[in-house]
Formats: sequence, C-alpha cells, structure tokens
Amino acid sequence: MKKIIDSIKDSYNELVYKVSWPTRKDLSASAVVVMFASLIIAVLIFVIDLGFEGIMRFIYEKIF
Repeated sequence: MKKIIDSIKDSYNELVYKVSWPTRKDLSASAVVVMFASLIIAVLIFVIDLGFEGIMRFIYEKIF
C-alpha cells in the first residue's frame, strides 16, 4: 500500500513542479492551428470523394 501512495505522491509532484503547462495564449494559438488543419483535411477529403464519385459515375455509365 505504501508503494501505491508513494507513486501517487510522485505523480502529483511531477505534475505540479516539473511539467511546463502552456499559457492561455499558446493554447489558443495551438487550437487555431488544429482547427485550420482539420478544415484543410476535411476539404481535401471532400475533393477526393468528389473525384472518386465522378470516376465511379463514369465507369457505371459505360458499363450499364
């Protein structure tokens, strides 16, 4: 039981004293970067999906 309590204390001390937490400004900037990257990836997947749809329509129109 003592090992578990020591482990929890060590984890707490590391989180409080050793981890460098980002500032609100850094966190906001990172969130904006993630939102723009997500938007770009979503648009890219949408364009690829439209391309596959066009290819499949072309193939199915020729076959059927």
